[in-house]
Amino acid sequence: MTTARVTELTYYPVKGCAGIPLPRARLTSAGLAHDRAYVIVDEAGEPRWQWGDPALALITPEHDPATGTLTLRAPGHEPLRLHDAEKDGQEEEAAARWLTRLLGRPTRLRRDRPDADGDGGTGNMNRLHVVSRASLNHLNRKLHERGAPPLPMNRFRPNLVIDGWTAPHTEDTTAHLSIAGTELTFTERTIRCAVTMVDQETGRRAGPEPLRTLSTYRREPEGVAFGAYFTVAREGEVAVGDVVTERG
Repeated sequence: MTTARVTELTYYPVKGCAGIPLPRARLTSAGLAHDRAYVIVDEAGEPRWQWGDPALALITPEHDPATGTLTLRAPGHEPLRLHDAEKDGQEEEAAARWLTRLLGRPTRLRRDRPDADGDGGTGNMNRLHVVSRASLNHLNRKLHERGAPPLPMNRFRPNLVIDGWTAPHTEDTTAHLSIAGTELTFTERTIRCAVTMVDQETGRRAGPEPLRTLSTYRREPEGVAFGAYFTVAREGEVAVGDVVTERG
């Protein structure tokens, strides 16, 4: 029997921007440490999202928890290094100018909220987003049957990717997951939006897949489901390669 293991760990320092792969990470009661600590907003303070601003996918953040430094990089733009944009007015304005040039509309960067580690954001709603490789493989087989190209995992922006399960969608049919001493509790299936139709490499809209195909076999009353959200019931550190055990 194949053993299920964590094969990818990813956090998103800035909500809506590129994810950063990690070899190991701490799971806290607020979710993955430092996940979605910042958010990019419009003039009204409303979060920008990739379907409205697909170029967000091209912003690669680099966050140093030890110093609090946040660096933003994007093709064709000089890197922006911020030490404390929330409290430093000059840095706040520098971030606004950099983001406005990139997106072509008035835009600002703000801190989301502190979590148990003094970081994190309300965007993750204290949850981990989990997707299995079996689920993606199953989707890609259906895409192939329709003559569509396969899609990479980053279209779904998970925090944890699990490989080794035989059945697709095991992540949304199990009540609990145990990983290296941590315990995760299932909360709900992930209802997908138009962001899954944004190519994360080019920063361009590239629909109608995967929503068109997912809607043929994964439609819920609330929408199209793919992946699952879990809360952290027992904190600890997990690493790529750790064994995953499901219960219930």
